[in-house]
Amino acid sequence: MKISNLREMTNEEITQKLHDSKEELFNLRFQQSMNRLENANKLKDVKKDIARMKTLLTERELRG
Repeated sequence: MKISNLREMTNEEITQKLHDSKEELFNLRFQQSMNRLENANKLKDVKKDIARMKTLLTERELRG
């Protein structure tokens, strides 16, 4: 997900997407531990998306 797409969302939408991404990360880690993860790059992408969302929410919080 690109940062430009996230900037168009409201804080509530980003928070919901963040929650969904954390669940997806949990499931991907579980699959990895069971050696059933087909695309290891997906794990990296989800982590980066979570970081982008957290950064944007912090940015907005500091801006007020």
